[in-house]
Amino acid sequence: MEFFRIRNDIPFMRHALVLNGISILTFLAAVFFLWQKGLNLSIEFTGGTVMEVQYTQAAPLESIRTSVEKLGYAEANVQNFGSSRDVMIRLPLVKDSSGQAISAAAQSDTVMKALQTEDAKVKLQRVEFVGPQVGEELLYGGIKALLFVIIGIVIYLSVRFEWKFALAGIIANLHDVVIILGFFAFFQWEFSLSVLAAVLAVLGYSVNESVVIFDRIRENFRKFRKLHTPEIIDGAITSTISRTIITHGSTQMMVLAMLLFGGATLHYFAVALTIGILFGIYSSVFVAAAIAMWLGVKREDLIKLDRKKEDDPARNEDPNFGAEV
Repeated sequence: MEFFRIRNDIPFMRHALVLNGISILTFLAAVFFLWQKGLNLSIEFTGGTVMEVQYTQAAPLESIRTSVEKLGYAEANVQNFGSSRDVMIRLPLVKDSSGQAISAAAQSDTVMKALQTEDAKVKLQRVEFVGPQVGEELLYGGIKALLFVIIGIVIYLSVRFEWKFALAGIIANLHDVVIILGFFAFFQWEFSLSVLAAVLAVLGYSVNESVVIFDRIRENFRKFRKLHTPEIIDGAITSTISRTIITHGSTQMMVLAMLLFGGATLHYFAVALTIGILFGIYSSVFVAAAIAMWLGVKREDLIKLDRKKEDDPARNEDPNFGAEV
C-alpha cells in the first residue's frame, strides 16, 4: 500500500555529512544536560510514599494537586487509577531537620487532613512506603533491561544483515535513546518506570525502521548492479518514504491521543514516544544509512555471488547486462 510514489530518487546521502554534524551536536547537548542536570527520577527510583484514596464521586484531581503542593510536595504525582473515584498519590521522600526520613504514616496523615478539609468523605484505602533500596534495585534493573535490548539488537542485525549494518543500526538507536533522556534532563520532566518502558519501546520501533531500509538497500544491490552505494541508499530510502508516512503517522495518531486525553498517568510516556518516533525516523535515514555508507558497505557484503554468473561471457561483453533484474 502506498499513498504516493516518488519517481526520482531524493539525494539524501548528499547532505549526510551536514545532517550528521547536527546529530552529533544534538547528541553532545543531550549528554551535557544529562551530566549537568541529571534525570528527575520518580519515587519508583528514589523512594517515597504511595497513597490510595477514594472519593464518593469523581475525584477533583486539580484540587487535590493544589492541596498537596501547598504542603510542600511540589513533585507529588496525583492520578486516577481503576475508576474516576479512586486516586493514587505519590509523595517523594522527605527528610526532617535532623536528616531522618519522614515516615509514610506521618506523610499520609498530613495529606489526609488537607484533603478532608475539602471533602470530609474522602477515605484512605492504602499507604505504602517505597524505600530508597527498592528504588535503587529498580534503577539497576531498568539499566540491565536496556543493555539486554541493545545486545539483542546487535545480534539480530549481525545475523540478519552484516556487521557494518549492525554497528550503524545500534549507533542510530543509542542516538535516539540519549536524545530522549537529554530532553527529560533539560526540561526536568519526571522519569518514571512508564518512561523507561517508552524508551525500550522506541529502541524496538527505531530498529524496525532501520531494518526496513536495510532490507531495501539489499534488494537494490541485487537489482541495480551499476549504481554506486550512495545512489543505492538514496533509492532505498526514497522507495520507503510512503511506507514510513503510513506507519509512523498511524502510530503518532495513537500516541497523540494518549498525550491529549491520557491524563497525567500517560503524559510523559506519550512525550517520550513522540520524541522517539520523530528522532527514530531521522536516525534511520540520516544516521544509520549514512554510517553504513561510511563504513564501506558494498554489494559483496550482502550478496553471495555465483562465480559462474560472474564469469558469464555475456556479462563481460554487454555493458548493460545485469544492470537491473
